[in-house]
Amino acid sequence: MSALAEASKDFEVRSRSKRLRRSTMIDSEFDYYHHDSPDSNQEIEKPDGDWNYVEGRRERRSIRRTGKRKKSEEEEVEKKGGRGRWKRTRVSTVNRGGGRDFSKKRKELVASSFFPSLCRQVHGNVLSSCTLSSSRSAVRDLYNREQNSAKKRRRIGKDDMGLEYSGCRKDQFRRCSKMTDELGLNGSHSCSETCNFEVCKRQKKESRIPCTDDKLHKVENSYHVLSFLLPSLKQLNQEQDAEKQKESNIQGLKLSELRIEMSACEKDERAFCNYCKTSIVDLHRSCPSCEFELCITCCKEIRANNLSYAEEVLPLTTRGYDYMHGGKPTESSFAKHEDQDNLMHYFNEVAMWKADQNGEIYCPPKEVGGCGKAVLKLKRMLPEGWTSELEAKAEYLVGRFGLLQYSITTEHASCSCSSTGKSSRKAASREDSTDNILYCPHSSYIDKIEFKHFQKHWANGEPVVVRGVLDENSQLRWEPKAMWKNICKSKISSESTQLQTIDCLALCKVEIKCDEFFEGYFEGRIYDNSWPEMLKLKDWPSSTHFEECLPCHGDEFVNSLPFQDYTNPRMGPLNISTALPEDILKLDLGPKSYIAYGMREELGRGDSVTKLHCDVSDAVNVLMHVAEVLPTEEQKCAIEKLKKLHRDQDEREQFNSIHSKETGNRMEEIYADGFLEQRKESDQDDQIQDGGALWDIFRREDVEALKAYLRKHSKEFRHTYCLPVEQVFNPVHDEVFYLTREHKRKLKEEFGIEPWTFVQELGEAVFIPAGCPHQVRNLKSCTKVALDFVSPENVRECLRLTGDFRLLPKEHRAKEDKLEIKKMIIHAVNNAVNALQEEASKSFVSAE
Repeated sequence: MSALAEASKDFEVRSRSKRLRRSTMIDSEFDYYHHDSPDSNQEIEKPDGDWNYVEGRRERRSIRRTGKRKKSEEEEVEKKGGRGRWKRTRVSTVNRGGGRDFSKKRKELVASSFFPSLCRQVHGNVLSSCTLSSSRSAVRDLYNREQNSAKKRRRIGKDDMGLEYSGCRKDQFRRCSKMTDELGLNGSHSCSETCNFEVCKRQKKESRIPCTDDKLHKVENSYHVLSFLLPSLKQLNQEQDAEKQKESNIQGLKLSELRIEMSACEKDERAFCNYCKTSIVDLHRSCPSCEFELCITCCKEIRANNLSYAEEVLPLTTRGYDYMHGGKPTESSFAKHEDQDNLMHYFNEVAMWKADQNGEIYCPPKEVGGCGKAVLKLKRMLPEGWTSELEAKAEYLVGRFGLLQYSITTEHASCSCSSTGKSSRKAASREDSTDNILYCPHSSYIDKIEFKHFQKHWANGEPVVVRGVLDENSQLRWEPKAMWKNICKSKISSESTQLQTIDCLALCKVEIKCDEFFEGYFEGRIYDNSWPEMLKLKDWPSSTHFEECLPCHGDEFVNSLPFQDYTNPRMGPLNISTALPEDILKLDLGPKSYIAYGMREELGRGDSVTKLHCDVSDAVNVLMHVAEVLPTEEQKCAIEKLKKLHRDQDEREQFNSIHSKETGNRMEEIYADGFLEQRKESDQDDQIQDGGALWDIFRREDVEALKAYLRKHSKEFRHTYCLPVEQVFNPVHDEVFYLTREHKRKLKEEFGIEPWTFVQELGEAVFIPAGCPHQVRNLKSCTKVALDFVSPENVRECLRLTGDFRLLPKEHRAKEDKLEIKKMIIHAVNNAVNALQEEASKSFVSAE
């Protein structure tokens, strides 16, 4: 072997050894390759020693040079004379900055044909209009600049990274090493978005969120936000203007002369009305003596003598263990409760709380939370007149960018969901209805057209199911015990070995060892009488766990979500919760996990369910893991005997008058029909191998009929300690009802409504619009991860739900306004206005 060949071989060995050493450097996001602990520091996967390079002797050929030759990735070696040289060819494609795969044609995203009239110029706070011709020129200029930028990004990707994909895993790892050195990526082999290497894909899955540099996409999203949020901003300003007018009358001033004092509220503080618990975003009244704060909605109700207040929540009672399983009740045991005399005194004080003749409102007495001494003063939390100016700017821009309206409307969009197919799923059988079939696309086929298709159904308030969200090739383990192990290994975690779970039969908290809970997740648990014991963990792991102890799990979940414009919790342009500034205290919207046992057969009592409720925001729920637990034949016999005891108990309590033989026979027929239908549906469920959860989602237009049915039949439902429901405030917010098959049948017979009913399979994401009541029953042990978001289309529903919550009792589970939707609206409109003004200003300058 020649000296040159030996030197070349020695250099290659040293270079390879150096890259292997670099691959073992500390990089926390590489740790999760290990199958046992993906989120803890583990040894990473190393490449084999055998590198299958494409090497071989080549024929001699001439090389033409035209001008200065670019630096090439090819090393050509020719055999000449007595000296041997090798030719090494490396070809790969790396997606970076617009680089593309030359092995297949790239699908270009066609921008909307409807562009706004970018015809405004900003001079301080003054908005000056331009001519229509300059507007069209500005649109063309924006379009041309966008096309040139895209070409430039593709050219850079082709010249600097344009290596054709070879498909060789070891070659890819070697090229990752070289690119890391050349690009200076902190000595790590994590190329993230710049590499198609499968290991790097597993390390950090590429987010599906569109590029934020796409100016046309940014303009469309900003207009989309304004078009849906502007009516809500106008409503907010109208309410505040009415309170300003009332204050000017009290002070005897003209409205233009009124000056409102600024409140001393810090940005990291949340301000709530001390009476109705609704968040305060701007104008409110405050007591100078005791700092009691009152929202302007309560002020309006006090002046109209119709201040809303709900009855007190009744104390919890129990009738013993035997009663829950159909036995005789023991003497009722009442939970501690405040004195009834004090409660009546509270309601009397609220009824006496009135405004003066001129509209002034005094601080309420101590029983209501105030001091009863001073007059409440009007204060503000935002710059004076800022929201009114914001409304004027937004209205101007909506008019100027009005051509975009056609591109985001849903009436003209065609829909392929009229019949069941791969992208649709029948979920209801309503007569004379066009929404019985749900949109159900696969995540791998979602593009801009499917995104518009999603927006059509989403704007109509319909749920959407997306298949294939869970990455089958992921090295992360989503089974609950593996996640628990990672949390316990984390140095920042102080978790104990005990878990606070919820018993689904008694609906009370139960403390259990973590090993016992996870064992029951796979093998099941039973009571002494062989009745299945269903336990569930709610909001665990929490968003804090995902951020601090399970960062890889959290990142993979967020990046795997479809429709990232809506679901990305950090930078989704159509998720208006991201509009809040960094220095403002934000609501925890997830991700959060829900781990619960499950059983395919409907028990009737103690089922692993999430009872009927209505979320204040939009939500997406992904089924990440399932485990089926099958009862033994002996347990099945015990379950049937206990079910008969439950039926007898229901008859005694629901028909406690004189029972005739006819009444008894009617009850037996109802139960027989119900169980026959249950067996029939259970046989259908057996055909679904990956089914984990049964969903029932009701339409918004059916909410009032649903409430009427639940109020009428409330005594037929059981809640805490299996007691009949005694108190109903708002049936869709109390979370005390679960409609069984029998109740859903009666609901359709009596009121003519039915929900969308479908089975969520493993890896499917369910999108639930705000304002749609829903319930869930686990058919297997399930691990689900959910994330809340706020879409522009459903902001009005969020406002309506906030109004519902303020009417609930102060101890109600849904009383507090946790979303602060009005604050989100103001900041989202402000961000959209700034974005459109910036683009309009750039286009106007370019046109000149």
